[in-house]
Amino acid sequence: MKSCWIVSNEKSAHLEYRDVPIPEPKAGEVLIKTYASSLNRGELMVGGVVHGGPLKLGGNDGAGVVHKLGPGVTEFKVGDNVYGRISGGWAEYSIARAEQLMLKSDRMTWEQAASVGVAYLTAYELIYPPYGKLKKGETLLVAGASSGVGVAAVQMGKALGAKVIGTSGSADKLGKLATVGMDHGIATRKGDFAAKCKELTGGKGVDLAINLVGGSVFAELMRSLARKGRIGIVGYVDGVLKAEIDLNALHANRFEVYGVSNSKATAEEKAEAMRGFKRDVEPLLRDGRIVPLVDKVFAFDQIPQAKEYVESNAMVGKVVVKL
Repeated sequence: MKSCWIVSNEKSAHLEYRDVPIPEPKAGEVLIKTYASSLNRGELMVGGVVHGGPLKLGGNDGAGVVHKLGPGVTEFKVGDNVYGRISGGWAEYSIARAEQLMLKSDRMTWEQAASVGVAYLTAYELIYPPYGKLKKGETLLVAGASSGVGVAAVQMGKALGAKVIGTSGSADKLGKLATVGMDHGIATRKGDFAAKCKELTGGKGVDLAINLVGGSVFAELMRSLARKGRIGIVGYVDGVLKAEIDLNALHANRFEVYGVSNSKATAEEKAEAMRGFKRDVEPLLRDGRIVPLVDKVFAFDQIPQAKEYVESNAMVGKVVVKL
């Protein structure tokens, strides 16, 4: 089968197309004929830790048709349309753990379904208990709101009944984000938004801040928080891995700081997150209250161009490869 691999070292990451055998599903796994898969920035970052090593078949989420069931899989049947977190989505056939898949509704396109597995699961873990604990009437701040996870967070925050503030360096992106639920946009790429957040919340500050930018804005996120505010960290596109922490503000205000990553997550941790997602968010996707935002679709032989597009930071939402 045709496939596209990520080859990385400490200085660069490039793509290679290869012909490889169709994988065989093991116990608890499903073989999928892949229809679409998305690009996730973490896969494309230089260095082996984030994207899984120096050589990896690309595509951590996708959508397609069940082609074959591994031993012990009873919740799906051959021919089912499915989507979720998968392994090797940049190939004609891909493998997924059965518990990481959901049935695709006719309401969603293949491209929309392929956008969910990583970005929306990550946003879910950032926002819902046991970490983010966002509630109706609270305020959510999303720093770097135009990314795939950022858009998902905006949509989930709005669905929960929160006020949503987002930052982006592009006024055009902020305009697009307003159409998917963002209440207030702050046009900036720097750590200079705390005063505006306090103004928008009547001096209180935000209850939950999501950091999709990195260390360059961490201190400003802390300055934006209300008492008992929380900061969730998932991205560092600025390349800044260290940040100032005001320990006095942290303990006096009972702030909480946490991170969300799948790089070291166990199979059970991933399964637990998906169980919660199926309970809390999947119904919103099924009935159209949340519609995945697809920015651009590329053909399978255009994955290098898709990679360049993602790395240009031009998108609002997800970039998808159609097979």
